[in-house]
Amino acid sequence: MKNSFDDLTYTELVNKKEELHKKFLELRMDKVLGHLDNPLQLRVVRRDISRLNTIIHEYALGIRDQKKK
Repeated sequence: MKNSFDDLTYTELVNKKEELHKKFLELRMDKVLGHLDNPLQLRVVRRDISRLNTIIHEYALGIRDQKKK
């Protein structure tokens, strides 16, 4: 099942995006060096970053309410 980012606040989303971006860069470096165990992990992390970007953009457009709960 996909990660559920719907219950995270805006600041948590931004922090999670930065964390996943660092992980993606590490995975890319491991791929170049030839130490990557699971190549599909690159795709999964890249897609999670895209999901987070979409949700963050929805907050910027006002589609999602920041005062949830």
